[in-house]
Amino acid sequence: MQTDRHPVRRQKLLSRLKATAAPLLLVSTETNVSYLTGFTGDSSFLLLGPVECVLITDGRYATQIRQECPGLEFYVRPQSETIAAAAARVVQQTGRLKLSVEADNLTLSLAEKIATTVKGLELVSTSGVVEELRQIKDPDEVKEIRTAVRIAERGFQVLRAQLRGELSESQVATDLEFTLRNFGARGCSFPPIIAVGPRAALPHARPGSDLISADDFVLVDWGAEAASGYKSDLTRILLTGKLSPKLERVYRVVLKAQQAAIKAIRPGARCCDIDAVARKLIAEAGFSKHFTHGLGHGIGLDIHEGPRLNATCEVPLKPGMVVTVEPGIYIEGWGGVRIEDDVLVTRSGCEVLTSVPKDL
Repeated sequence: MQTDRHPVRRQKLLSRLKATAAPLLLVSTETNVSYLTGFTGDSSFLLLGPVECVLITDGRYATQIRQECPGLEFYVRPQSETIAAAAARVVQQTGRLKLSVEADNLTLSLAEKIATTVKGLELVSTSGVVEELRQIKDPDEVKEIRTAVRIAERGFQVLRAQLRGELSESQVATDLEFTLRNFGARGCSFPPIIAVGPRAALPHARPGSDLISADDFVLVDWGAEAASGYKSDLTRILLTGKLSPKLERVYRVVLKAQQAAIKAIRPGARCCDIDAVARKLIAEAGFSKHFTHGLGHGIGLDIHEGPRLNATCEVPLKPGMVVTVEPGIYIEGWGGVRIEDDVLVTRSGCEVLTSVPKDL
């Protein structure tokens, strides 16, 4: 991974902040701090301005910062000093009286403590400033997502080979995470969803005690977090018994909707329009009320990030964005079908990064 990309990212962010009333920004979102510095610890803020760049942390991370962020200035707060007091101290040293904060993350309590400590300080709320930069992945980021995809796919191959009827959903989920770690993952992108039969009607079902043999199919939603922190996200249906006409019909509808949506992905296409492609086909098949979530979302350092493929997001797709495409049909008492792949927006269209077969 390139070590010089973090200064480039900070410079891009500063260029955006230049036009604002408060170009000094306190970055408090853990993932955003990591994105801008390469630091992988927690409980730390980054103060970034035209001439300021200070990582505010505590004694646990002094050595780690020197290793991960060589040359980056940092302030280590003593145990007796809160993160709010430390941030106020560093802000006060800049002499600036306007401070942008991440309103979607910084708590009102912390913001008030900083403002109260620095006399005359004016706080300016910002939303999604760093997140907008993160939507466009550079070549190294795409490479890391590819790594996360490959690990996830290898893990799924093992899952299929070892799947037995006497295993419970929880046991399969545990075994899958162990396998992903053995293949080099930091862990799962999120707790895996292993849902047998009727439980697959819950889009975010938690693995329980139901046995794989309890029904004829199982939904598997999983992903791997690569060592770099970048993530993958996939969903497949595994047939474990007899293929019923209903499952075959529902599956074909979902697959057709997914394939059509992927085909529509290209630079300039709006997220809501891609969502509409899949939603229309599912509605025409008579399942409109059973598709209960957006078509997909961006992935990267977070498993859910921008852009969002849903009915309300009018953001145009751009080369470098990586999104999931995951239409689903969920029928209470029967089960659910979701098929999910990770897709890179390219200059001429898109590339499906995942390659797990989608036939039943």
